[in-house]
Amino acid sequence: MPSQQQLRWSQIKVGVTVIVAAITLAVLIFLLSGEVGVFTSKITLYTYVDNTEGLKIGAPVALQGLTIGNVKDILVVPGREFDPVQVTMRINTKYLFLLRSGKEGTKATIETAGVLGESFVDLDSKGAKGPQVKDGDTLENKNAPGLQDVVRSSQTTLENLNVLVNRLDRIVAQVENGPGTLNGVIYDPTLYKRANAILGEVQTLVNDVNGGKGTIGELLKDNTMARKLNATLDKINGIIDDANAGKGNLGLLLKDRTLYDNANGVVAKGNKLMDDINNGKGLIGKLAKDEVFAKKLDDTIDQLSKIAAKLNDTSKPGSLGLLIYNPSVYNNTDQLLIETRNLMKAIRENPKKYLTIHFKIF
Repeated sequence: MPSQQQLRWSQIKVGVTVIVAAITLAVLIFLLSGEVGVFTSKITLYTYVDNTEGLKIGAPVALQGLTIGNVKDILVVPGREFDPVQVTMRINTKYLFLLRSGKEGTKATIETAGVLGESFVDLDSKGAKGPQVKDGDTLENKNAPGLQDVVRSSQTTLENLNVLVNRLDRIVAQVENGPGTLNGVIYDPTLYKRANAILGEVQTLVNDVNGGKGTIGELLKDNTMARKLNATLDKINGIIDDANAGKGNLGLLLKDRTLYDNANGVVAKGNKLMDDINNGKGLIGKLAKDEVFAKKLDDTIDQLSKIAAKLNDTSKPGSLGLLIYNPSVYNNTDQLLIETRNLMKAIRENPKKYLTIHFKIF
């Protein structure tokens, strides 16, 4: 029979074993609850949401899919109208260089692992700007639609799809039963016959083209047409080659430096002429810029117009008007010219008769 001391020692060993097992079980439970790295350094960060979407204390906090912490606490904060729920997170400090605070910093989103999975906090630092987070900072929230939102959206989509199917069903019924263009296209035999006739004509046209008939058929089948076209292309290529070589008028226009210089000189003179006109130089410049000269010229033209009007007025002709319109003046002038011509002729034939000078002395 064991002694009293052995019994006590056995009881002590059993007690120590139970205590060690309890501590081990507590540590395992603590680890399973989401605390990552019991002995690692952590900081506390906050985010505020309007709906936790089933998020629980101990849920993981992931950064781009990598678990870097867990949810420590979830509570409702009075006085916040749009996002009253505060989510407290414990984050491993070795990932702090990836996290940024501020409005352009890291965004926190409550996501769901799969359709029916548990919720967790997802941190997104892609394109994040700002200073590195520190203990007690708050991250901006960018909640994704929850499962209920997805279901409601799906229901709305199904309802819209049902409405669309009903409308299509009515359209098909109207096409089958009622008159209309689409009904005629589908069920009218006349339209089918016309379409068949058009296809027959198109087939005949294709056969004629393949047989070398018509302009297109000759172009495709006649070698003479092809040779003419080839010759024409050769001539065009020759003209282009001559132009590139500086031959002919076109070649000189493209290659002759003298012609270019002359054209450039003409353009320069034209520009100078336009400048002189704009500066009021020369007759055209004065006419364009000098108002006094333009007015004088306009007055002169008016006076000439009045003189021309008087000349055209046969009711009260002047001397010049009589000279222009009076036939007797014309006839007398013509007779005077004839007599003068006859006198000059007589003088040339017998100059002594008309050019002899007689001197008489007392």
